[in-house]
Amino acid sequence: MGFWAINVDSIFWSVFLGVVFCVIFRTAAKKATAGVPGGLQNAVEMIVDFIDDTTSSIFQHTNSLIAPMALTIFVWVFLLNLMDLVPVDWIPEAAMAMGIHYMKVVPSTDPNITLGLAFSVFGLIIFFSIKEKGVGGFVKELTCHPFEVSLRSPLTWLFLPINLVLETVTLIAKPVSLGLRLFGNLYAGEMIFILIALMYTGLALGLTAAVLQWAWAVFHVLVITLQAFIFAVLTVVYLAQAHDVSDEH
Repeated sequence: MGFWAINVDSIFWSVFLGVVFCVIFRTAAKKATAGVPGGLQNAVEMIVDFIDDTTSSIFQHTNSLIAPMALTIFVWVFLLNLMDLVPVDWIPEAAMAMGIHYMKVVPSTDPNITLGLAFSVFGLIIFFSIKEKGVGGFVKELTCHPFEVSLRSPLTWLFLPINLVLETVTLIAKPVSLGLRLFGNLYAGEMIFILIALMYTGLALGLTAAVLQWAWAVFHVLVITLQAFIFAVLTVVYLAQAHDVSDEH
């Protein structure tokens, strides 16, 4: 389709689930009460408190953006992953009936989505690194860290380009590993669901497949939650590192 092709199905489900996230949390906020909380308020407060405690234990700097962003990432990625529990043929077959011949239902099994999220985080890493350390401090971190060097030493000029390459690879590896980790785990989970679905060819295999589908779905609830949590936590860790000045490393 070309480099500038847009995966409309992945974008649609990502935006749709983002809207679902906003509606759920807005509803909980509007109905919040100081008395005995309802089920929705209780669930939302548990998630907010959990992410806030986790962020506070990792991020020791002052930035009001980090905790809300971690909450947004966790819930949004969880909802993206949760689509993996929808039977693999329901939505695509419904789309086929409407003349849409291909429909990817799980956005986090599309590397464009996961890497898009990861490189958005990468942009924040670069922004806060320069904001907190200055351009010179950021360049020094890439060329000199973790060594204390003097520009008068010949060894400095020998190791500067080597260290720059190593630190640049380390920097770029952060968003790439962040996006590919989420994509790989969810794509593998979806493929297992599809392989189990292919077993529905007879009564005996069908019953076995039904048990396997149920067992894998139960286990997959843990997987999708863990992947959302890991993405959010690593984002906070990387941004905490971006706020660290050189003498704090």
